[in-house]
Amino acid sequence: MIGKLKGTIDSYGEDHVILDVHGVGYQVFCPSRILQTLPRAGEAAVLFIETIVREDMIRLYGFGQEAEREWFRILMTVQGVGAKVALGILGILKASEVANAIALGDKAAMSRAPGVGKRVAERILSELKDKAPAFASVDAGTIEVSQTIADNVASRPVAEAVSALTNLGYSQPQASAAVAKAVQSAGSDAGTETLIRLGLKELSS
Repeated sequence: MIGKLKGTIDSYGEDHVILDVHGVGYQVFCPSRILQTLPRAGEAAVLFIETIVREDMIRLYGFGQEAEREWFRILMTVQGVGAKVALGILGILKASEVANAIALGDKAAMSRAPGVGKRVAERILSELKDKAPAFASVDAGTIEVSQTIADNVASRPVAEAVSALTNLGYSQPQASAAVAKAVQSAGSDAGTETLIRLGLKELSS
């Protein structure tokens, strides 16, 4: 089983890259966002690999971080989510953003991915809601998608506070982490305005 490939970029396709490793060219399918961040042809690159073997094919899927590969595996455990849909989700959302979307029940964020309709988005959020906190630690970009957030998924003030902070220009991971700490400080019954105020204080510290 191939876990990681380190080599030189040979060429690019629409949805894949050919990675030359000691003279052997590996065709690796990647999320569009990952393809855009890889170096130019002739330069060195490292990809974390997930190998999928079927009767009629063997495909390699590549990711820039182990966390992305982990979420690729997790997403495919959901009924109706195959490699193509999982790749599409990771093509628009970073691993930290996937964790945040699931932890916060953010159907709109998940539905942005190609091939993810309302029902599929709801199924992903429902089936993986208990896994987001457990795997958040895998992704250093998610500063603290903590159990606090997971325990307050149904809390409207939490969701509204995160939304308000992202509307102010903060990233989803930053906003979620700040609100998580605000909930820890103010308690689970805190209102939206309190969480926004404490969240801003946390972000400015």
